[in-house]
Order: sequence, then C-alpha cells, then structure tokens
Amino acid sequence: MANPTVLVDTNVMIEAVRTSIWNAVSGGTRLETVEECASEARRGDRFSEGYTVVSEEDLGRLDEVHGVTERQRAGFLLRLGDTELDDGERDLFAHAMGRDEPPPWVLTSPDRAAVRAAVGLGWKDRLISLEELAEKVGCPPARITRLRNHFTTRWLSSARTDALLEGLEGPL
Repeated sequence: MANPTVLVDTNVMIEAVRTSIWNAVSGGTRLETVEECASEARRGDRFSEGYTVVSEEDLGRLDEVHGVTERQRAGFLLRLGDTELDDGERDLFAHAMGRDEPPPWVLTSPDRAAVRAAVGLGWKDRLISLEELAEKVGCPPARITRLRNHFTTRWLSSARTDALLEGLEGPL
C-alpha cells in the first residue's frame, strides 16, 4: 500500500512524543485521529509514572481530527458487538468503518482489544506498528529502539496471530 493515511490512537501519540519520533512520523506521513483520542492525549494520566505531555503543538501536527457521531458509534457496536475498547479506540474504529476508499488507510494501536476488533472487522492487514511506521519515515534507529514492547512489529505480529487463533471455531 503506497502512502496510506495512518489512523492513530491516543497511546501511539503519547509514545511517539515520549520517544521523540512524533515530528518525524507526523512529518513523514498523513496522520489522522478522532476528537476523543485527541482529548485523551490532552488529558493524559498525570498521576501515572512517566507521564508524557502531548502539547497542542504536537496535536497540531495531525493532518485531521474527525468528529464521530452517535450513529457511527452505534453502527460500530452493532457490527462488532460489545468490545473492550476504550472510548478513543471505539471512536477511531467507528470512524474507520465509515471511510470511503480511496485513499488507502492503516491503523496503529498498541492494544490487544483493538487488534482483536480489527481482526473481527477483517482489517488484519490494515494494522501497522509504530515501529514499522517510524522505520518507513526514516526515524533514527536509536529512537526507535526506545519504543515500549507493545509498539513493536514483533508484538503486533504476536497479538494479530493470537486474535486470529481466538477466532477459529472447532478443534484444530
């Protein structure tokens, strides 16, 4: 897929800022998110260890922030059912369901529930790790190696395989 739009969740934005790859990633590809993810990034969890501030300037590097309607949320929940997604991920997926093709798009989220939802929607090939994205835009390897495990290609591959195996019915 050549130069797809990348839909990013809150945790991806926080991790990219934390590891100082946000400017390279946001400058090297088209990044979009939804209002709830942007709001979550603004709020953060100031009481967590290693809290990373995502500034308005950081959020301004996004190419687009989409609103999501109650109708879109309901359509997502009707199609996939109850999920373990947080509000930002739910809205990101609800938005993604309504996207027209082209342009092509991929989604990055370091969350097992998000990977299961993507697989359930037939989007297993639309998932990309933050590590792969950073490599594609030419981030310095020293910064990429600072990524936490669940932002790596290896973790995503394992989570995707687990989700696919969970979806199998009957004995192997």
